[in-house]
Amino acid sequence: MGALHRRWWHSFEEDHDGIEVYRPDGFDFPPARGRGGIEFRDDGTAVEWTSGRADAPEAYEGTWQPEADGESLEVATTGGRPRSVRVVHVDAHRLEIRTGQRP
Repeated sequence: MGALHRRWWHSFEEDHDGIEVYRPDGFDFPPARGRGGIEFRDDGTAVEWTSGRADAPEAYEGTWQPEADGESLEVATTGGRPRSVRVVHVDAHRLEIRTGQRP
């Protein structure tokens, strides 16, 4: 999953069938009021980006680790509860995930 290790921005315009679509940093998005994202680093740290004041991104540090099924990740950041993220597709240009809250 080497393509996973980068900063991704939520391309909510492309979401479909319960799947969230993300595009890499530098993608030419249409104008939007705030856009969240997530960054997966190869050392197991993560950053969740949320829309803050004046729609500027705010960063919340955290961690990620693979789950036993080999297809899902557990993501925990200071910005929210731990959640399970199942990677449906990832390549250099697109990340598709399903998310769920942990109990």
